[in-house]
Amino acid sequence: VQLVESGGGLAQPGGSLRLSCAASGFTFSSYAMGWFRQAPGKEREFVAAISRSGGSKYYADSVKGRFTISRDNAENTMYLQMNSLKPEDTALYYCAKSVASVYPSRMDSWGEGTLVTVSS
Repeated sequence: VQLVESGGGLAQPGGSLRLSCAASGFTFSSYAMGWFRQAPGKEREFVAAISRSGGSKYYADSVKGRFTISRDNAENTMYLQMNSLKPEDTALYYCAKSVASVYPSRMDSWGEGTLVTVSS
């Protein structure tokens, strides 16, 4: 299993970024996927998850209405569109693979992360 995140960077408050997670080494369309983040000095936390078909999506309250998770099973890629960014969204964002087709479920594989910094 390989998960490679990209798309992080510096954004201004109120700005947008789109993260991507390129997956390989497993049947991507069979598993739910998720995004998690870890801010400096804090524990890793759930951001969003999506079922294997993309028909069910789950969000942390802190990002609901601002972030959108999606996936393209033909391209083995998951996305996180982040709008109305806030300084408290600053974190290392991780892509993760679930052990099941739906969420909530345990994640068993993780990417290396992509850094998002929100600052003026």
